[in-house]
Amino acid sequence: MSIPMKRTRAFVVLIAISFPFLLAACGRDKPRYSFVPVTNEITLQAEAVLDVRIVDEVSGNPVEGAVIFESRFDMSPDGMAAMTAPAEVQGTPQPGIYRFKVAPNMAGRWALALKAKLRGVEDTVSGTVIVTAR
Repeated sequence: MSIPMKRTRAFVVLIAISFPFLLAACGRDKPRYSFVPVTNEITLQAEAVLDVRIVDEVSGNPVEGAVIFESRFDMSPDGMAAMTAPAEVQGTPQPGIYRFKVAPNMAGRWALALKAKLRGVEDTVSGTVIVTAR
């Protein structure tokens, strides 16, 4: 076998192995649902309110009827993931908006990581919103 043929085969193998990574890099593995804070700032108090909108990125519509079953509120955006505070689901003040009572105990950037089950979606949907407590 000639040298150019070996190089061609090596190139084909390299492309075949890299294909899934290339698809991901092109955005084909983008999440379909996004979690968006209604406001980027919350007050630094024992019972701040944080509203989160879940949006279907394909249709652009808010997602109604989600069941939020896990939440974590921490300062990971500022490199302090061990600094946590309570986050409690408070219901839905409007269709597609999910309200949380949070208790940031320090000024700075906070992340609310969520896991939810959505109607008609088999897999768990995860997302994180980042807000600033002042």
